[in-house]
Amino acid sequence: MRLLLSADAAAAASGGGLIMVIYIVIIVAFMYFVMIRPQKKEQKRMAAMLADMAVGDCVLTNSGFYGIVIDITDDTVIVEFGSNKNCRIPMQKSAIAQIEKAETE
Repeated sequence: MRLLLSADAAAAASGGGLIMVIYIVIIVAFMYFVMIRPQKKEQKRMAAMLADMAVGDCVLTNSGFYGIVIDITDDTVIVEFGSNKNCRIPMQKSAIAQIEKAETE
């Protein structure tokens, strides 16, 4: 009798373990599609936007300032703010949140 009860308990435990593994896989897949995948897509979009930046483009910085790109180096840009031509500030490319392309006429 004990042998049958222990066999049934072992079968139930292995089935419960399988269900637990399935739940863990479902939770990991959900976290990937909700958290990780959108973040990677946003990083790719930002990298493409910064790679496409050119001199003369209007940019919006993370701090909320609008300016015109004057010069671009590897990881920094020089941005001119306002109508005062003396206000040129070097900043990292990562500080740029949005880019508007300059209109070609």
